[in-house]
Amino acid sequence: MKENLLQQDKLIWKHYSEDENHPFPVSYWGSILDIDDVGHVSALYRWDPGQFCHFHRHVCATTSIVLEGELYVKTIENGEVVDTTIRRVGDYAKKPPGDVHMEQGGPDGALVLFELYAPDGQLTEKLDQVGNTLRTLTTDDLRRFFNNSKRRPENAKATDSLAIAGRRRPLISMTQADLAKLLGQ
Repeated sequence: MKENLLQQDKLIWKHYSEDENHPFPVSYWGSILDIDDVGHVSALYRWDPGQFCHFHRHVCATTSIVLEGELYVKTIENGEVVDTTIRRVGDYAKKPPGDVHMEQGGPDGALVLFELYAPDGQLTEKLDQVGNTLRTLTTDDLRRFFNNSKRRPENAKATDSLAIAGRRRPLISMTQADLAKLLGQ
């Protein structure tokens, strides 16, 4: 698959959020770029400014690079935040399975490219506040989303759960040459 990450108007985004009673503000978006049959997943995720993703544990190897904004990665042990790492544009991270954290978008949000490798199909576990597993996300879950997204009607509204997310400014504020350098191409 070949995608130009600077032309995101053609990507289909899924929005994740929680109501105001949730213990922290959740608003982030995901777009699947590719999934293969042996467990490789390429995805873009973006965070709205100051918003979190769900508390989760990676159960597969994960590599990521920040493409825009800042991402605050909050490492959690025994229900407590023990470290916060600020990742900026160009920052690269490679993590083994078992990483438990939440991410939060910086003042202008964040856009991150993720590469995951899950030969057993297990990607992440969504956790409750004390670390109990609520749900396991698998490559099959993403594959269903990916396949259904390709068939999304063109007249879908922005309020639909699978919608193309519009933005007032470009999601990535770098040239194609800069992106190629970051990705080692």
